Amino acid sequence: MITQHATDQFTKGRGAQYNPKNKFLKGEYVLEHPEAIDEWEHEERKTEYIYDDSKTLVNKVTSPDVGMLFSANPYQGCEHGCIYCYARNSHEYWGYSAGVDFESRIVVKRNAPALLKKLFDNKNWEPAVISLSGNTDCYQPIERKMRITRKLLEICLEYRNPVGIITKNALVLRDLDLLEELHKHNLVKVYTSITSLDEDLRRVLEPRTASYRSRLKIVETLAAAKIPVGIMNAPIIPGLNDTHMPAVLKAAAEAGAKWAGYTMVRLNGAIGPIFKDWLYKSFPDRAEKVWNLISDCHEGQVNDSRFGNRMTGDGRIAELVSDQFKLYCRKYGLNETPNQLNINDFRRIKNGQLPLF
Repeated sequence: MITQHATDQFTKGRGAQYNPKNKFLKGEYVLEHPEAIDEWEHEERKTEYIYDDSKTLVNKVTSPDVGMLFSANPYQGCEHGCIYCYARNSHEYWGYSAGVDFESRIVVKRNAPALLKKLFDNKNWEPAVISLSGNTDCYQPIERKMRITRKLLEICLEYRNPVGIITKNALVLRDLDLLEELHKHNLVKVYTSITSLDEDLRRVLEPRTASYRSRLKIVETLAAAKIPVGIMNAPIIPGLNDTHMPAVLKAAAEAGAKWAGYTMVRLNGAIGPIFKDWLYKSFPDRAEKVWNLISDCHEGQVNDSRFGNRMTGDGRIAELVSDQFKLYCRKYGLNETPNQLNINDFRRIKNGQLPLF
């Protein structure tokens, strides 16, 4: 059990505790030092939704170590508020901060379904797996109202284009009917991210996500429906959750997961200072140790952008984590079979009708 020793300045219900400056903006008002402004210390930031008619939805992934070819994100920013999220930096492109803005100012791509249909109708599109939540969670709270992700799944089913999902929200089970239909054509796989089994840690690390019990229920429900399901034990943060890996993999396998993956935490761009501020406020008794352990995994830095190293880290600690992952995957029968989705049944819909030939 991890005991939190949060300071009085800690804002519950949010991951980031302040807004760092957006590197793309020359001038702006930001809350850099909340302790200096009494009236802002405990101000509750309500979530704001910005509705956007985007020009594109699906992005080609050029990174060789991410494990996906294309990603689609119906929402930018994520109310789940995971403090370590690599997607925080992308919020700066929208003119917002990677800090509290990222989890409280959510961009909603309301025309995402139309963009996906347009892509599939383009003769240059060659069927490939599109990963929902390649950047931010496609099942974050606003999806309950907007149902954009559900519409995207309906379009993938209609066109027979394979889709992958990764989420921390039990809302994915709302769409079990669609997932079952997609699976009949081998068009879907679902992963849920399980960082630990310690709920005290989750509440500060991933403050607005589903409980770990709920995420294991996702695995159990999908496995019972024979839908391909796995977990990501990610990110591994040495000194906080690295020793939790065996229990996570065991619980996932017992729930029915067939596949698992992991990544080592990396704190690129604005995430470094945001995470460090959170760490010293949340766990002052171990903050320095954790920070140094993260640095030990990235050659003295807290981030390594080199392909092949950035996801797993290097050095003694990273090797121990890698060996542990391989050991327990073997022990619990994870990653024993490949999981290839069907790209051969793609079909284009013209004027609402299927082609005759």
